[in-house]
Amino acid sequence: MQTDQYRTLAEPSEGLYKEKGSRFLAFAYPVMTQDECKELITAAEKKYHDARHHCYAWQLGPSESGAKYSDDGEPSGTAGKPIHGQILSAGLSNVLIVVVRYFGGIKLGTGGLFAAYKTAAADAIANGTVVEKTYQSVISIEYPYGVMNDVMKVMKSSSAEVLSQKFDMDCRITFTLRKSDVETLTGLLTAIEGLRLSVES
Repeated sequence: MQTDQYRTLAEPSEGLYKEKGSRFLAFAYPVMTQDECKELITAAEKKYHDARHHCYAWQLGPSESGAKYSDDGEPSGTAGKPIHGQILSAGLSNVLIVVVRYFGGIKLGTGGLFAAYKTAAADAIANGTVVEKTYQSVISIEYPYGVMNDVMKVMKSSSAEVLSQKFDMDCRITFTLRKSDVETLTGLLTAIEGLRLSVES
């Protein structure tokens, strides 16, 4: 598998685990950015405002720096880490899992909590559909109308997917491109006179 490929979920999925009256509702989402993760976590906190805990973990990109997890009041290491562990053991990236706990009145202990959050997260992943994708960069280019043909020729030779475009005296195109192709394409584009380029991610 090439380094810019990754496995993620095709769409949101849900899981459930019950233990001694406590219910652990797990929600797994395919995500692209930290902001998207934060919005989904906030939405879960609002929707399940009566729950005791809203624990989560996400993995964005292949590196450890793209990971974040939270125990949200549970004993340290008993919720966020086992949730994140399930994302890693499934070989997934660009995934957020939120596990909402409704306390059943009986304490589960640290081992019981670890197992509960791990199992709920695993169930959400098992109920989802795993797909292979490629890491993408978002690129914006601005150029004078006179070099339009040169730009279009380069764009057509690539696998770029256009997000937005504006054709005027000054033209602008924003598109996504597989990360492994960025260096080659940007080299061709920057050779065009008057073209300005920025890579957002």
